[in-house]
Amino acid sequence: MSLPKTLAEDVARNLVMVARLIDEDPEEAYAYSRIALRLASRVAAVREAAGFAAYATQKYAEALAEFRAARRMTGSVELWPVMADCERGLGRPERAMAMAGEPEVQKLDKAGQVEMRLVAAGARRDMGQIDAAIVTLQSPELASSSVQPWTPRLRYAYADALLEAGREDEAREWFGKAMEADKDGATDASDRLAELDGVEFVDALGDDDADTPDADTPDADTPDADTPDEDAPRDENGPADGSAKA
Repeated sequence: MSLPKTLAEDVARNLVMVARLIDEDPEEAYAYSRIALRLASRVAAVREAAGFAAYATQKYAEALAEFRAARRMTGSVELWPVMADCERGLGRPERAMAMAGEPEVQKLDKAGQVEMRLVAAGARRDMGQIDAAIVTLQSPELASSSVQPWTPRLRYAYADALLEAGREDEAREWFGKAMEADKDGATDASDRLAELDGVEFVDALGDDDADTPDADTPDADTPDADTPDEDAPRDENGPADGSAKA
């Protein structure tokens, strides 16, 4: 609303493309975000979109700068967890842990607090503190039987941490719980569970194709139309049909 109408429409089109492409083609989404940023760098939504596009392409320093700019413009704390995760991406898990203890975390909604917990656990793992990571993930949200948008990822992270700690039976249980909650396929919990159970997926269709003669492939006992008859007259310089020899 702060932009002239024509400019606003141009910026909006680019932001729409960022949203459409960020999961499937993050590099292309990033390119659109740079256009929007060039057109309207003083708009908070543009800085936020640019931050997420940079984050998706692992440009963590750039993402962090954009998220900080958006936060200054809006005063909102909702980007706090992803900002902390950028610190992890930059190889600074200690900073991410420090952010997990800041007052801003208490201002986050429930989804934001769960996200912050996931980031903090990841930071603990980055520092080799696997037991502390497991404890960090243990929470009322993890224990709850109700399924929320964050439930699959929280259960998955817990299972993965348990597995790293060598607690395979518990990990199998929690991968199963993550799979049950993951109706949209947000995690690969089913694959991880199958891997733990020693299940190997075989491309049955590929095997069938390999074993089944192609319809266009002549049987060994059937004369090929391109194969000269033994009794047919031969040209000593090449095949009877005049084609070049392979």
